[in-house]
Amino acid sequence: MTDLDIGAGTLALLALAGFVAGWVDAVVGGGGLVQLPALLLGLPGAAPAQLLATNKMGSVVGTTVSSVTYYRRVRPDLRTAVPMAAVAFLGAIVGAVIGLHIPKSAFNPIVLVCLVAVGAYTLAKPRLGTETALRFHGHRHTALAMVIGFTIGVYDGALGPGTGSFLVFALVGLMGYAFLEASAKAKIANVATNLGALVVFLPGGHVVWPAAAVLAVANPLGGYLGARTAVRLGSRFVRVVFVCVVGAFIVRIGGQLTGLWP
Repeated sequence: MTDLDIGAGTLALLALAGFVAGWVDAVVGGGGLVQLPALLLGLPGAAPAQLLATNKMGSVVGTTVSSVTYYRRVRPDLRTAVPMAAVAFLGAIVGAVIGLHIPKSAFNPIVLVCLVAVGAYTLAKPRLGTETALRFHGHRHTALAMVIGFTIGVYDGALGPGTGSFLVFALVGLMGYAFLEASAKAKIANVATNLGALVVFLPGGHVVWPAAAVLAVANPLGGYLGARTAVRLGSRFVRVVFVCVVGAFIVRIGGQLTGLWP
């Protein structure tokens, strides 16, 4: 793998990005859209697989901390969360194998299209996610959760940015959960997708360990604070943050693709 020289300034940037990413990820998901660009900026000589692997190594600690925090306070139904997480783990393994062959240039256009669709749908339905009103029950409910978990797991292994947001949106928009409970379940599935991707990335030696170590400390600190904030302020707060985060990511990625900023 590429030999990377990482200075103190770069590590400080990654620490700040990791903390912010952990907070955002715990509240609405999408922390990778903060953390991965920071890695792109701080490690310009890194290969795509190194960026993805290092991002996952930092994120898995943060998502684990926030998922435990959510579970203690929200008590999401594990009868749905566990099957969804199990197939998400398998999907992420498949996606990570695909991700080893995806060029950097493909990352942003795919993420942008998904974010625009998610943001537009959420804005068009102002009552979406304010309270739980499940659309399916029994086996159909579990089956849909597993389809969502596997599909987004593949995406997370292959690309990653926005995974938490897409999980939250799918649970709210397709299944009828309130934003707070959706965030709790999404965190459990996101732990599984991170672990699944690392099953592929770790044996290949793709992790840049100095950067990953900094992220693994900063990300869970932000994740713990974000989960506590979301639980305290409820689904309406999570929805507002969700719309703001998705909008900010659309502006940033869209500006990059149109050449408005690097």
